[in-house]
Amino acid sequence: MTDEETRALARTLRAHSLRMISSAKTSHIGSCLSLADILAVLYGSVLRVDPKKPDWPDRDRLIVSKGHAAAVTYAAVAEAGFMPIERLGEYARNGGQLYGHVTHAGVPGVEMSSGSLGHGLPVGTGMALTGKREGRPWRVFVLMSDGECDEGSNWEAMMFAAHHKLDNLTIVIDYNKIQSLDFVDKTIGLEPLADKFTAFGWGVREVDGHDVSALRRTLESVPIEPGKPNAIIAHTVKGKGVSWMENKVLWHYRQPAEDELAKALAEVAAS
Repeated sequence: MTDEETRALARTLRAHSLRMISSAKTSHIGSCLSLADILAVLYGSVLRVDPKKPDWPDRDRLIVSKGHAAAVTYAAVAEAGFMPIERLGEYARNGGQLYGHVTHAGVPGVEMSSGSLGHGLPVGTGMALTGKREGRPWRVFVLMSDGECDEGSNWEAMMFAAHHKLDNLTIVIDYNKIQSLDFVDKTIGLEPLADKFTAFGWGVREVDGHDVSALRRTLESVPIEPGKPNAIIAHTVKGKGVSWMENKVLWHYRQPAEDELAKALAEVAAS
């Protein structure tokens, strides 16, 4: 995809997320909006996957560990061709399979059910180790939230990945600076985050998580350092694309009402 096509895909993912969350009256629109550009770059330019063969053995693996960003994840999978767009209407509905936290059951293109934070990276690390030991060409990408970095299981996995030289493993941290009920630096500060990854033996890059060109260059450059797992710290804005949602803790849990939805969709279309 060109940069403009990628930006258009990100706008589409944001619009899908807004409609899904408003209709289902669920949460986490801010988290979905901050992740849209990253998913657009991954599915548009980086991931080696085949929607016609979702179980292709040599596919890249993508785990969305921040499972509360389910709506935008399903939207990305649908736009990539793994399932019909019409299935997005199942989101958080009785009888549907698109649950409010990311699920893989009955959803082609999704590798792992997530949402209990701190599980995605340990599983992804195991996948990457398997790939290394079996000499397989596939790579593992794990999308994490900044608040998720409070979980000790992640830091255990980081030590493990560096010890086993898993340079086929890449994490992307959606660093939007807000977690659940407050700002990250008021909850448990993460800085100096890049230095911590360096000390743990990872190759590290920081990037504007809404600059699709910079994101693509960074993701296509892995491994950053041979023999080291890759940490990409993507600086993002919670609620990106809707001015009155940006950097607001409120939109972690609140959904847009009908009149707010129309205004939000108009802003996203114009962004």
